[in-house]
Amino acid sequence: MSNVRDFGARGDGITDDTKAIQETLVKGDGTLQFPKGDYLITHPINIELADSGRVSIDGSGGAAKILMDGAGPAFQITGTHVRSADPKTFEPRVWTHERMPTISNLEIEGKHPEADGFLLTGTMQATFEGVLLRKLNHAIHLRDRARNVLISHCHLHDNSGAGIFLDHVDLHQIIVTASHISYCKRGGIKIIGSQIRNLQITGNDIEYNYDEEADRSADIWIDTSDGISTVREGTISGNTIQAKSSPGGANILMIGHSPQTNNKVGLFTIAGNLIGSQENNIHLIAARGVAISGNAIYNGFSRNLLVEHAQNIVVGSNSFDHNPDYGPSRRTGIQFINSTDCVLSGSTLHEYQSGRDENADDRQGLLEIIRCARVTVNGCQILDGYPGAIYVSNSDDISITGCTLLERRKQKETVATVRWKGTGRGNLLSNNRIGNGTAGALSIDETAGVQTNHNRIDD
Repeated sequence: MSNVRDFGARGDGITDDTKAIQETLVKGDGTLQFPKGDYLITHPINIELADSGRVSIDGSGGAAKILMDGAGPAFQITGTHVRSADPKTFEPRVWTHERMPTISNLEIEGKHPEADGFLLTGTMQATFEGVLLRKLNHAIHLRDRARNVLISHCHLHDNSGAGIFLDHVDLHQIIVTASHISYCKRGGIKIIGSQIRNLQITGNDIEYNYDEEADRSADIWIDTSDGISTVREGTISGNTIQAKSSPGGANILMIGHSPQTNNKVGLFTIAGNLIGSQENNIHLIAARGVAISGNAIYNGFSRNLLVEHAQNIVVGSNSFDHNPDYGPSRRTGIQFINSTDCVLSGSTLHEYQSGRDENADDRQGLLEIIRCARVTVNGCQILDGYPGAIYVSNSDDISITGCTLLERRKQKETVATVRWKGTGRGNLLSNNRIGNGTAGALSIDETAGVQTNHNRIDD
């Protein structure tokens, strides 16, 4: 390997080692080996893969630290791959000179307010492993085109921008796994203006990625609202995703374009995660084809799940709950609004605190279905609702069957257990066990178009 000290780098945290590191890259064997030390740089280290050939950057098992005391990325890695991941489309020179730029066992700390960690463009098989990136703007930033990215066993911590920023990138096949992504103010994983397929986010701890001064924050943030970008075919599984309530905040946020034309975001599974403590735990806007199952979802300061202008959303076998260790609170609720062709099944929603809650004053029930069509609710337990268990308004073809809807508190807080308001048609309320609230079990407008049968109404 090319030891940067052999080319004049001091690694004392005081001497500017930028020139020595760049010279190592040019005159060495195409690798960068950083022995233990603190390497101060003031300008980006530019790596043109077509010129340098295959590159690896190694920090001696994490003992080496880069101090970036300048604007821009500490390392800018540029490739020339413009095709797909199909082997038939590769230029031979990409395989011989550019494939799999690898960064491992290295820390980068920002010493400048506009310092980034890495900026990658046009790369094939970029691989990050065992990297610590902190006190930066964006930690890992991808733009333009990329294929087959692996980010594993990394720590992206305390950055003012995003931990992983997929910024107007054309990217297929990216896996983010076994990493700790936390305290990144502009998003843990943020995707904007991009064309992405095959995104896997698995087995990570993604937490406290929020900014109390911003209009919106999210731990995982996907935005295709420009109508040009699309993000599809993704998995978010086996993660712990937690935060702190912030304005417009969500643990998982997906923003599509338009259900009338093309949603632009969807075909995702969200499965087997622990998700908690944000304004909305999961917030889907104009998304299509999202399956949410096997999650423990708690402490949504506004809603656990908020689905707006969405289609084909399937929610099954989740626990929507609170954390008693955090004290009394009302932090449970699901709302579908202006959405179609959705299913909620096999889940529990459990209210916690009695009495009013200023964070939930706009809520009409634990489950709200507003201006929707073709929504099926089956086999759910919805307990101790306030002011109701289920509220439906101005919706068509809503089917609520086989559910347990009870008020179990000694002092009742539920007003009417099921309220169905406005106009509608083709609606069904059947084979449920329904407890009485202080104003009775059912409050159904004659214009709501609801057929009720075989429900057990408790006194």
